[in-house]
Amino acid sequence: MMTNPTETTFIEAAIDSEALLFGEFTLKSGRISPYFFNAGKMVQGKTLSELAACYADTIQASGLEFDVLFGPAYKGISLAALTASALYERHGIDKPFAYNRKEKKDHGEGGQLVGADIQGKKLLVIDDVITAGTAIKEVSELINGTGAKISGVVIGLDRQEKGRTDLSAIAQIQKDFDITIKSIIQLADIVDYLSNNAQHDTIKRINEYRAIYGVSE
Repeated sequence: MMTNPTETTFIEAAIDSEALLFGEFTLKSGRISPYFFNAGKMVQGKTLSELAACYADTIQASGLEFDVLFGPAYKGISLAALTASALYERHGIDKPFAYNRKEKKDHGEGGQLVGADIQGKKLLVIDDVITAGTAIKEVSELINGTGAKISGVVIGLDRQEKGRTDLSAIAQIQKDFDITIKSIIQLADIVDYLSNNAQHDTIKRINEYRAIYGVSE
């Protein structure tokens, strides 16, 4: 199977910036993973432009309805800002963005929420990955009482991996919060890309990992 242009752009940008690495990595969960993804490594102007385009194109194709892009601190902040710009430039979709601070500010405008007014608005959360859904839970708590609601989430990578149950972390969050989560790529897309590039040893290690921790969605 061939990855589509958006998926290919994202994967190659991630590999070129060493945001996507292959080898042996111990995750916070204690699992030994044959790959590791960290969007924080995507720092060059060209890479950020490609990254923003991938988010914008995924959102445009998703049909998700929203009023404000929301970036959870910290990685989500820059992702939401970049995506807001790319949405307008590529698709003529002009949406504001907002984000949160990790700690409340007691001077200036105060509080933890910054940027666009989210009162009564539908929020589209932008982040890199979902591991345990912590960021989504924090956003849900932050907007409690504002009348705002999370209408969806867009992330870079879906690991297609079991969370605290036999469901993936993404499936569990979708169930718990009744929201739709879209990803630019899934682990299966990385495997397809590696297959097209004859990376058979890496594919073997990933498939062994998926046999233990993977889910099919």
